[in-house]
Amino acid sequence: MINQALNILERAGNRLPHPTMLFVYLCALVLLMSAVSAALGVSAQHPKSGDVITAVNLLSSDGISQVFTHAVSNFTQFAPVGTVLVAMLGLGVAERSGLIGVLLAKAVARAQGAGLTFVVVFAGVMSSLAADAGYVVLIPLAALLFHAAGRHPLAGIAAAFAGVSGGYSANLLLGPFDALLAGISTEAARMIDPEASVSIAANYGFMVASVLLISVIATWVTSRFVEPRLATLAVDILEDDMPETTTNDGRGLWASGLTLVAIVLFFASGLYAPDAWLRQGNELLASAFMKGIVVVISLTALLCGLAFARASGRWQRSDDLITAMENSMAGMAGYLVLMFFAAQFTAWFGWSQLGIITAITGADFLTSLNTSPIILLLGFVLIAALINLFIGSGSAKWALLAPVFVPMLMLVGIAPETAQVAFRIGDSSTNIITPLMPYFGVVLAFAQRYRADLGIGTVMAMMLPYSIAFLLGWSALLALWLGFGWPLGW
Repeated sequence: MINQALNILERAGNRLPHPTMLFVYLCALVLLMSAVSAALGVSAQHPKSGDVITAVNLLSSDGISQVFTHAVSNFTQFAPVGTVLVAMLGLGVAERSGLIGVLLAKAVARAQGAGLTFVVVFAGVMSSLAADAGYVVLIPLAALLFHAAGRHPLAGIAAAFAGVSGGYSANLLLGPFDALLAGISTEAARMIDPEASVSIAANYGFMVASVLLISVIATWVTSRFVEPRLATLAVDILEDDMPETTTNDGRGLWASGLTLVAIVLFFASGLYAPDAWLRQGNELLASAFMKGIVVVISLTALLCGLAFARASGRWQRSDDLITAMENSMAGMAGYLVLMFFAAQFTAWFGWSQLGIITAITGADFLTSLNTSPIILLLGFVLIAALINLFIGSGSAKWALLAPVFVPMLMLVGIAPETAQVAFRIGDSSTNIITPLMPYFGVVLAFAQRYRADLGIGTVMAMMLPYSIAFLLGWSALLALWLGFGWPLGW
């Protein structure tokens, strides 16, 4: 019964267009809806200013002129574009130098028993800083480690996949996904408040706590549900070799570690006192360090990756560094195409006034429900989780949902940062059960190495307990967090 339901879900999801094409269609829909809404005199009264907001026809001569003359600036000034590209310049070097892959391999190589599961999941969660390394290195490695420990290799794949993809939003460090979401949230929030700005660290405190939560939940689900269910599933074990860490790689890790210490001391010297050179009398959150945190992250990753590659002998020339950055940017081509159309959609939605009208109408409906903000947010978690089953790209989903839900929730007193964290919970929790997630096929291929006839339904059924547990546990943490009034981040 479960497999039948999952197969129906898969077929329905496969009928959806590519995320980029989805935004192309949405752009066309906004143009059409703006003309129809303007002709019908659709309007709404702003609850704060009292102004009457009327739909604007983008198919008028003025509207068409605005669409054409601002297409480039819509893209170049779209907040998620620059921040993510800058972050990936450095993180791409750390990944392509081999540093992240070696760290993942070392992190799980010596763990045993229940500790092995916990370390695998924890390493998977942390690997979201460089998603490719988590999927390509950690997941097959976890299968080998579980088999070497006398456990089912598919349980290793499940635990690693749960950490890498199910815990994608959580991390102890800030990364490109934080920058991406904050940029989109900022653009959406400015429909209500033109001066609004969502920090890259807006959810940092909550996500740090989420790392432990996800690691504990996934460890329990693996032992309680996944491994017992897999006990009767026979596998054909291939003769795989465990990845080896060479002496040179060890030297590279030492060099990378010393580089990290030097970087920490350098920035600490500029932050240790209110009048230090990076603070200049400002509070820490208003310092140049926090305002430039994306550059700090990128530079740190770049220098640590470079130190590792040179000390380990993997790179011999400075050209290797430039090649790594170029390849990292080349890998962002699909993201840039998606962001171009997402930027147009966001801008047009705002110009047409449909975004704010929808937000006001939706806010009036939410107010009429007379329910608590926590209940509203938990409902939004479920909406994000369900939409995630049909749209695999996290950036595409938030670019689609934020222009509607961020202003709507702002009008009932829920901050953009809080709406963003609710989206992150729903988005991450169901990543592992949708075949539309870009790496789902990669995980299936790894699983089929141990059983050739294993299908999508088996993998989805194997991962479903994680999704349910993540949704329940993570939502409970959010309710507890907001109930106590703790800050989500900076």
